[in-house]
Parts: sequence; structure tokens; C-alpha cells
Amino acid sequence: MFIEILGRSEIDPRTMVADVWISGSRPGVWAAELRRFPDVQAVEALAEVGSGSLYRIRFVSPPIVGFYRTLQIPLPFPVRIHAGHVLWEAVARAPEFARILEFTRGIDPSTKIAWTRRPPLKDHLPTFTPSQRALLHRAIAEGYFAVPRGISLSELARLSNRSKSAVSQAMALIEQRLLESTLRQHSFVVGPHPE
Repeated sequence: MFIEILGRSEIDPRTMVADVWISGSRPGVWAAELRRFPDVQAVEALAEVGSGSLYRIRFVSPPIVGFYRTLQIPLPFPVRIHAGHVLWEAVARAPEFARILEFTRGIDPSTKIAWTRRPPLKDHLPTFTPSQRALLHRAIAEGYFAVPRGISLSELARLSNRSKSAVSQAMALIEQRLLESTLRQHSFVVGPHPE
């Protein structure tokens, strides 16, 4: 079995939602087993995709996510899990990378570095305020960007305890920064990822 965590959104600092692809079975086959994990709160089988199925899983955030948040570094996706091993990519400067490695080895002493790449990091990710980041994560988690849309702007505003106009303006600014970041990325070279 091969698992890819394609992306995640925080509902709050303790809870997250992730889209997860699992190889080899039709939709729903793994749902009951996934629900048995103690940190899993809800599982939704979404669709058959390629040679596997896509699930949306709501669960308690693992400690590594909070650690990445503390270091204020990006959490790259997808995260690949195969044969009980997680291939976790860390995009960080040397001091933060050393702290991540120390943290993960504290949880699992057998943690190994598969490969490193050492060009200077470029600041191509958009910067958001904590309020903007929280709104973006809530919008993703609630399906605001889904097709069809899972939540209206009015509902998103209500859940965020903000006015509809304030949320509309905030979302427009978030979307602008994301688009500008995407357009700038054409100038960045990404090395091959070993499998």
C-alpha cells in the first residue's frame, strides 16, 4: 500500500483536515480502518483516482505540525508513506533543519536523512498574517475553494466571526498573494526528487 498526504488545512491549532490518496482499492475500502485510529475524528471517501482512492480525514494535529508552526517554516506536500516509512521533506535553513532532525529523532531514533539539497532558499512563498493564515486554512478545510463550493462567503464569515465584507476583502488579498507567488515561481529551479 502506498499513501500520499496531498495537503492539509488547520481547523484550529489542535485539529486539521487532510486529503489523502491510498493506492489499490476502490473508494471507502479503508474508511472503517482509518476511523479506528485514536486521533482520527472523521473520514470521508471522496473518489477513485488513478489506481487508488481519495479520502478527506479530520484528525488531531501531530506534534511535528506544531513544531513546524513554531519554527515558521513551510510544510511541503505531498508526504509519502510506503511500507511503514514516511518520506518527509523539510525546506529549511540549516539551524531549523538541525532542530527538525533533533525533534524527529526524539520521537523515532531511526530517523534518517535520505538526501539534501543546499542552494540558498529563496523567499518565494507569500507571507500572511496569523489572521490571514487562519482564514485561508478555514476556507480550505470548509471547502470554500472546492467545486462545487462547500461553503458560501457568508457562512465562512459567520464561522470566522467577521463581517462578510471583511472576509471578502481578506480573501481577495490572500488570493492575490497566492497568484503573485505562483507567477514568480517560474524563475525557481527545483531539483529532481529521488524515489
